[in-house]
Amino acid sequence: MNTLANLKSELDQEYKTTKKFIENFPEGKNDFSPHEKSFKMMPLATHIVEVFAWPAVILATSELDFGKNEYKPTILNSKEELIKKLDDDYAAGKAALEKASEEDLEPNWAIKMNGQTLNEWNKYGAIRHSLNQITHHRAQLGVYYRLNNIPLPGSYGPSADDQKF
Repeated sequence: MNTLANLKSELDQEYKTTKKFIENFPEGKNDFSPHEKSFKMMPLATHIVEVFAWPAVILATSELDFGKNEYKPTILNSKEELIKKLDDDYAAGKAALEKASEEDLEPNWAIKMNGQTLNEWNKYGAIRHSLNQITHHRAQLGVYYRLNNIPLPGSYGPSADDQKF
């Protein structure tokens, strides 16, 4: 099985689906949050688009330690910035997968906090986890959209807002 071909195909599909969601991002709702412990809408959308670059990060490193401030979240303020970030990060993730070999997916990769391992996978598993993060957080964004009467695009088929009957 060619796992790289599968990862590239899945990244492409998630990009196309996510792009529809980001194109529906509303003006004036950046700070909407359904609960005090929930992401605000713009930081959530920003996180989703950033994840598209994770294959490049994962393939180039052996770990990410949040306690060492190795990750700095991007601050975006508009739909146009989200779309550009999505396109740029997708291109980075796709380019990294294009250059990778099957053997590059075998070494371990970890998420840590001050040296303590929070989770560890081989690089294939870490990239799969990142793709799952896109789906998970995009669904979360869909709930935010629904709560604000923003039409939901279909993800894996038409949404109720896409239905014509």
